[in-house]
Parts: sequence; structure tokens; C-alpha cells
Amino acid sequence: MCGIVGFFAKDGGGQAEIGQTILGMLRALGCRGPDSAGVALYGPPDDGRFVVRVKLGDDGDLESRAHQISSRLESFNGVSHFSTIGAYARFLVAGETDLQQLTAAIESLDKDFEVVSMGRRLEIVKQTGSPDNLEKTYCVSRMKGTHGVGHTRLSTESRVDLSHSQPFWSHGFPDLAIVHNGHITNYHQLRRRYEQHGVRFYTENDSEVVAIYLSEQISKGATLREALERMLRDLDGSYSCLAATERELGFVKDTFALKPLVMTETNEFVAVATEEIAIRAALPGQYSVREAQVRELRVWQR
Repeated sequence: MCGIVGFFAKDGGGQAEIGQTILGMLRALGCRGPDSAGVALYGPPDDGRFVVRVKLGDDGDLESRAHQISSRLESFNGVSHFSTIGAYARFLVAGETDLQQLTAAIESLDKDFEVVSMGRRLEIVKQTGSPDNLEKTYCVSRMKGTHGVGHTRLSTESRVDLSHSQPFWSHGFPDLAIVHNGHITNYHQLRRRYEQHGVRFYTENDSEVVAIYLSEQISKGATLREALERMLRDLDGSYSCLAATERELGFVKDTFALKPLVMTETNEFVAVATEEIAIRAALPGQYSVREAQVRELRVWQR
């Protein structure tokens, strides 16, 4: 019952109303997933620096926890614009920063700390509750950029908290994010294989393995299209999935095609969603919407 959405602006110079559009699509799908909502938005690049968002925790003294992170960052060069809002700390780091070392340094401070997103353009914001709650806390409708994905979640197998919410970052590969609706039936087999190679899992959500799998494939030199093609081969189950990188948006629909997914493409934009109502609600105009087909895979690139 989860809802997923994606939007790709073909022009606008990085100043399209990405946040407002993704939020409008999510609101139309709010009844599919009342447990949590989240967005992964791709803004304009910031002179090669990386944007980092860190989950401070689900409760407790978040201000004190933010101070812990701020103090730890003093040992890294090129850190700037540190701020906090809601459950997140946000800051910029220089492009030459060792991102794995930075992540390890932050997450070693407290078991509740988690680097939720990291990228030259990517920012993930998610929380429990409705899309309206997300907007009230983080004003995502004000964010501009080029493309993005969003998710509303109905929890069927795992906890309802910020970490288990979607989108998922790849936890390693900058700017890669996914949203997923469905079930990965060989999840436990894949998870054991990754854990044997030292990969850390942050949740019990089977969608997390999708981000890890795509990150592995792209890190080995695959394009996003090639990684999604291999996903059809290696990840069993019934699912629809959207994936985005710094310059791309793509989707894949599995062999069984039990999970709904519709799309439209015009001269101005591409929009993909679980239901047509999400596209129509956020994007008025004259265009046709069609159902994605069995094993269909599409990728758009800037």
C-alpha cells in the first residue's frame, strides 16, 4: 500500500519547483501510507561541496546531540554552514573530504546518529506521519532543483520510525537514493551476503537492500540503467522502484508487475507515481498517463 513518486524537470536551470511538486504528489497518495513520508530532492550544485544530513535521534535532547556532532566536525577541514532543524543536523563539507571517514566519525559518537544523505545535490528529509507533517516541520515545498523522488509508507513488516522511513540513501555512494513499493523476497539471503562483507544495515526494511545493491553495482562501474537491469535479474519479488542519482531518474517494474506504477512524459517534465491521481493533482495540463509494463525500465538523464 505504500506510495512512490518521482519528478524530473527537463529545463528550469536547476530552479524548478521540485519540493512543491513532489509534496503535491505525496499528498494525493497520503491514504496509501499514513505511517511516514519522505523526499529525496536534487538541488543545484554547491561549488563541488557535499551536503550532509544527519539524524540526531527520534527523541531526547537533540540540541545536545547536535553539539556533539559540531564539536567532532572541528577535526575536519572545509566544514561550514552547520545548522539543525527538527531531527536533523545539516552541514556542507569540502569535495575532497573522505566521506567514509566522516560518516564513521559521526556515527561512532552515538548509536542513534545516522548519516541519512550525502551528495553534491541530494538532500533526504523524512519523518513519521503525513506529508503535511513533513511540510510543517521542514518546508520542503520551498526547495528548488532538477528532480526528486518521494514516498509515503504503510508499515507491514518493520518499525515505524525515521530510519525505517523512505527514501533510502545508498550509505556509501553519494547522491544515490531510492524509493520502493513491494517486497524483496530474497532480502535475507542478500543481507547475509552483504553483512559477511562488512556492510552495515541500519533497518529491518527490505527496501534498504535495494539502495545497497544499486550502490554496489554503480561503484563497480555500471550505469544506473545497467544497475537496474541487473536488479531485475538478482532481486526476487514483486516491486516497483524509483532510483535517482545526481543527474538521472529511473524506474523499474518487476517480472510479476503486481505493484502499480504509472508515468507521463512531456516536453517539460517526466512524472512517475503509484497512482495517476498523484500526477494529475500536482501537474495540471493536457497529457496522457500510461501504466508501466512488465519488466519495464526507463532512465532519464540531464
